[in-house]
Amino acid sequence: MKALWGIVTHWAAWLGVRWRAGIVLMVFAAAAVLLLARAVQLQVTERDFYAEQGGDRHQRVQTIAAHRGMITDRHGEPLAISVAMHAIWIDPQVIKAHPEAIRHLAGLLELSADQLIRRVQDRPSRRFLYVARQVRPSQAKAVRDANLPGVGLKREYKRFYPTADVTAPLLGFANIDDEGLAGVELSFEQLLSGTPGKRRILKDGDDREIADLGVIQAARPGQDLALSIDRRLQYLAYRELVQSIDENKALAGSIVLMNVSTGEVLAMASAPSFNPNNRASIEPDVTRNHALVDQFEPGSTVKPFTIAAALESGRWAATDTIDTAPGYRRVGGFTIHDHRNYGELDLTGVLEKSSNIAASLIAEDIGAQTLWNTYRDLGLGQITGVGFPGEASGSLSLWRDWRVADTAAHSYGYGLSLTSLQLASAYVALANQGRYVPPSLLRRDSPPETRRVFHAETADRVVGMLRSVVSPTGTAPKAAITGFQVAGKTGTVRRLGKEGYSKTDYNTVFAGVAPASDPRLALVVALHRPTAGKVYAGDVSAPVFQRVMSGALRMLNIRPDDLRDLPAGQIAGGAVPASMSPIDHGEAG
Repeated sequence: MKALWGIVTHWAAWLGVRWRAGIVLMVFAAAAVLLLARAVQLQVTERDFYAEQGGDRHQRVQTIAAHRGMITDRHGEPLAISVAMHAIWIDPQVIKAHPEAIRHLAGLLELSADQLIRRVQDRPSRRFLYVARQVRPSQAKAVRDANLPGVGLKREYKRFYPTADVTAPLLGFANIDDEGLAGVELSFEQLLSGTPGKRRILKDGDDREIADLGVIQAARPGQDLALSIDRRLQYLAYRELVQSIDENKALAGSIVLMNVSTGEVLAMASAPSFNPNNRASIEPDVTRNHALVDQFEPGSTVKPFTIAAALESGRWAATDTIDTAPGYRRVGGFTIHDHRNYGELDLTGVLEKSSNIAASLIAEDIGAQTLWNTYRDLGLGQITGVGFPGEASGSLSLWRDWRVADTAAHSYGYGLSLTSLQLASAYVALANQGRYVPPSLLRRDSPPETRRVFHAETADRVVGMLRSVVSPTGTAPKAAITGFQVAGKTGTVRRLGKEGYSKTDYNTVFAGVAPASDPRLALVVALHRPTAGKVYAGDVSAPVFQRVMSGALRMLNIRPDDLRDLPAGQIAGGAVPASMSPIDHGEAG
C-alpha cells in the first residue's frame, strides 16, 4: 500500500510541475501575441494617427515675413526701402533648463546675462519671447552657428530711408514691425504692406530647428509706390529752406513746387525735420509736415484772386483805376492801412504796391458772395484730396456770416486760413489759364480732370499783372530770375495770438509761377515767425523762391524767355534791392 501511495505522489508532483510550467508558457505566449498585435496596430492600422501626433509635438508652422513695397520718386529713385534683418527669440520653457545657453546668448548679443535670466524667470510659462530685434547680420550668424537650445531666429525687415531728413515729414516712418505710422507710409499702408507667408519646420526636443518641411503659403510683398516727387528738386528745396530758416531764425517753414499742367507735387519740403533712420530722434514736434498740416492766414498772396474775381464779374477792367488816398480807410470800426498814400492805382498797380485799401474797395464792390465763390472754387477751406493723414482743410467761413469788415479782410488775406499746398494749387489754377488741377503726391501717367475757375483771358491777364511785383518798383525784386519772366506775390502776415494780431511776429509767404510767358512751375515758400530782423516776404521768402525756382528751371531744362521780352527789372536776376511794402491790417505786402 505504501508503494502504491508513493507512485501516486510522484506522478502528482510531476503533473503539478508541468501544469505550472504550462500556465507560465501560456502567459508568455499570450503576452507575445498581445505585443505583436499592438505592434501591428501601431505600425499599420494606427500609423497615420501616431505620426500626426508626433508631428504635432515637433512640427511648427512658422511665419514668413513679407517686406513692404518700395517708395520711389517719379524717376524710380528709392525713397524708402525694406532691408532684410533678423529677430532673436527664445522659448523660456526650454532655455530655463540651460542657464549656460542663456549666458552664451547674452554674450553674443552684448546683453546683460543676469537681466536676460530674470526675463526668462519672470515668464516661465511663455513659449515665445523676443530677445533682440533687427540685429546686425554678424550677430544673427553667430547666434545661428551657436545652435543653442530654445533659441530661434525670425526673419524680419527694417525700413530704411536713403534721403533721411530731406523727405521725412512727407514720407513719415514705419515702426519696428514694418507698419506705417505717419505720412505717406501710413496713408498708403494697405498698398505698401505685404501678406506674410507660412512654412512648416521640424524641431527637436530642445526646440531647435532641424528640418525645413516646405512652404505652405508663399509671402506676398507689398506693392511699390511711385510718388510725384523729383528727388533732385526735393534736395534743392529742402536745402534752401533749412538755410533760410537758419539765417532768419524762423520757427518753421515749408516749400511746395508743383507742375502746372499735371498738378503733381514735384517737391514738398518741411523743416524742422528728423532722421527716420534713427528712431531716437523722432519727436512729435519735428514730425509735422508743415506744408500740409499747418494752416495760416495767407495775407496779400490772395490779392491776385480778388483781382481775378473782379475781372470775371464784368464790373472791372484791367485799365480801371482806384483812388487809395489818403492811405488809410475806416471799415466797420477797423482802420485799413497801406504802407503809404499810393493815390490812384490801376489793377496792376494794386498788385505791384500790394494795396489793402484797393483790395477792400474791389471786394466791397463785387460782393462777399462773389469773393467767397472764387476762393471756394480754388479749393480754399477744403481738403485737397492728396490723402495725407492729418491734412488741414484750412478755414473759410460762409459768406453770409461776413460783416463788412470781414469782406474787406478776406480781400487781402485775413479771416481765412490755408496750407502751403492749397495756396500752390490756387496759383496753379491761375497759371493753367484758369483751370483748377487737383494736386497729387503720386506720379500721374495720364492728364487729370480739371475744372474751370476763371476764363483763360482773365487768368493770363492776372499772371501778366503779377510780373510787376517782381520788378524794381514791386514788393519782391529779389524773386527775379535772369532770363525768365516771373509772376508772383508777397504776403507778410501778422501772426494771430491770444491777445490779437502781433506787432512783432510775422509769417512771410511768397507764391509765384515761372516762366510767366508760358507757366510750367508754381512755387510757394512759407516761413513762420522769422526773428533775425527781417520780416517782410520780399526779404525773407522771395530770395528762397528765386533760388529754388531758378534751380528747378535749370534742372528741368525749361527754355528761358527771350530776354528782349523781359521787363527791365527781371534781367538783373534779383540783384536790385527790394523796396518794402508795409503794414496793413497786419500785412506788409
